[in-house]
Amino acid sequence: MEYILETSNLTKVYGQKEAVKDVNLHIREGQIYGLIGRNGAGKTTIMRMISGLARPTRGSYSLFGKTGLAMQMMLKNVGVLIEHPGLYPRLSAYENLKIKCIGMGIKPKGYVEELLRTVGLENTDDKKGAGSYSLGMRQRLGIALALVGDPRMIILDEPINGLDPQGIVEMREMLSRLRDERNITIMISSHILDELAKIADTYGIIHEGTLLDEFSAEELHKRCGKSLVLRTDDTAKTLQVLESMNLQDAMHEPDGSLRLGHGMERTKEIAKAIIDAGIGLEEIYLRTMTLEEYYLGMTGGEHNG
Repeated sequence: MEYILETSNLTKVYGQKEAVKDVNLHIREGQIYGLIGRNGAGKTTIMRMISGLARPTRGSYSLFGKTGLAMQMMLKNVGVLIEHPGLYPRLSAYENLKIKCIGMGIKPKGYVEELLRTVGLENTDDKKGAGSYSLGMRQRLGIALALVGDPRMIILDEPINGLDPQGIVEMREMLSRLRDERNITIMISSHILDELAKIADTYGIIHEGTLLDEFSAEELHKRCGKSLVLRTDDTAKTLQVLESMNLQDAMHEPDGSLRLGHGMERTKEIAKAIIDAGIGLEEIYLRTMTLEEYYLGMTGGEHNG
């Protein structure tokens, strides 16, 4: 089984609007998959379909290598936190978890306590209802609820949205532990892209219902890491100079400049070679692109959170 979850032309239509169009996702086991997109891009709709909460208009998907009825049986191995966690506000974290455990027939001694430790809520005051919790505590409890039944995969819709900086760090560390220590596959959507870049193994960029790109963290580093940007008055001749220096990976940027993924330590040598070739060197500098900048470049326009 190459992918724990795979979609094939997954599409959802509401009235005359295609909220999701022909999306093909590929998620490997034991990875954190970051789904990136603006509000209304289709992230939540995708998550609802693959978690069994909404029926696709067309297309299909597989879970754990299964399709059809066999796949439906596998949904018990998927934990879900989409939008806001469904909590009983007057009940404590322990009581909320206990109710779900009872509903799922889970009775091992100490199971709820272990879940509370996993999400960092072991010291929660049992006399306080979940309705009085901070946003971060409610999100942690929502993830604990998603973990009831020991799923192999959890789907989290914007779990760090609205958290303070400390809460974001704690959430990031918790998700990394779930992946690294328990081999849980995590699909997560987020608008805080630089935070997502610190934990995700694979990314998918969704824009207006269409998957624009899907790439690994390693590929992201190559695309967005430190690079050498240069602009001259003769791009074709500049490429010839670079090739003569065994620098053959220059990429064309939309603004007409060239970007090199390596050779940064040869900046002075490159500049001299271009000038010696009679080419007008307009600018040359080192640049580090963030995930957010890459995302904005892919989707074109302002990032609206």
